[in-house]
Amino acid sequence: MSKLFSPIKIRNLEIKNRLWVSPMCMYSCMQENGVVGQWHLVHLGSRAVGGAGLVMAEASAVNPEGRISLWCPGIWNQEQVEAWKVITDFIREQGSKSAIQLAHAGRKASMGQGNKTLGESQGGWKTYSATDVAFEGYAAPRKLETAEVLGLIEDFAKAAQNAVLAGFDAIEIHAAHGYLIHQFLSPITNHRTDEYGGALENRARFLTEIVKAIRLVVPEAMPLMIRFSATDYVEGGWDQQQTNQVAIWCKELGVDLFDLSSGGLVTGVKIPTGPGYQVGFAQSAKKATQADVIAVGQITDAAQAENILASGEVDIAMVGREFLRDPYFALRAAHELGEEVSWPSQYERGKWPVA
Repeated sequence: MSKLFSPIKIRNLEIKNRLWVSPMCMYSCMQENGVVGQWHLVHLGSRAVGGAGLVMAEASAVNPEGRISLWCPGIWNQEQVEAWKVITDFIREQGSKSAIQLAHAGRKASMGQGNKTLGESQGGWKTYSATDVAFEGYAAPRKLETAEVLGLIEDFAKAAQNAVLAGFDAIEIHAAHGYLIHQFLSPITNHRTDEYGGALENRARFLTEIVKAIRLVVPEAMPLMIRFSATDYVEGGWDQQQTNQVAIWCKELGVDLFDLSSGGLVTGVKIPTGPGYQVGFAQSAKKATQADVIAVGQITDAAQAENILASGEVDIAMVGREFLRDPYFALRAAHELGEEVSWPSQYERGKWPVA
């Protein structure tokens, strides 16, 4: 059996293969109240029909101010929970597992068309962050008071409880791409003088306290993941060494899996993109933590994904754009690797013969 189509068990969760759908923002909650609808059911559900081992829902806000835009989903109230439950039930019926990415956009929230901050008169809100310095082109945020940080930790924990009620099989904490947790982690955006700023342990405190709070309220058997940006691509910024150390601390607190991306905190940086350009970040994190890791970024074909996993230095391939191009990429990849996998009974007439 190929490594890509071998099962993996994380805590008590058994996942049929290691080809997963990456969380991708859709900006498609038409009610503008963070409630998902038919678009998300079809979008996420079709990838489960298409054979993905796990389908991860996009960055979903832990409170109203955490949304990237007016049209982004949330997981802070009962109406949202009930809407998500329809989707997770369908994913499970297809033999796939579901996860949700818990997020807060911080200074990158309240975004409108053209990557410009929406004013309050346009339905937007005043943003806040670890810093009062704006992301380029956005409105300046308000710097959070120490007591407010504690309230945000509670928001993440409540959102995790809601994710369990909504039927998700796993949870990912979004600590990447320049959003709020990343804003606390990076020395570029965190110049705080309280217990959440300064030394690495302090800059990581917001995240580690979120991890502890979530682990207290979700089932012991439920996997918990973190997505990191492994580097800011800026000298003196967040980097792989800091990522690895914080991942070690988070593993000790009960995190099972690390998802390694990069960038997003500042603009104007040079990112050396190319096929599989972020795989090395995942390999480094695995070596440091001895935990399961996910590689993501320009993984576009079956042979490439298999080669990434074959060395044992990466455990899961998470794919975004290729699943946008082809919701049935997992079924196609299995065929290309000569793997016999089950198809939905409704689609068996179209099944490819084993190569």
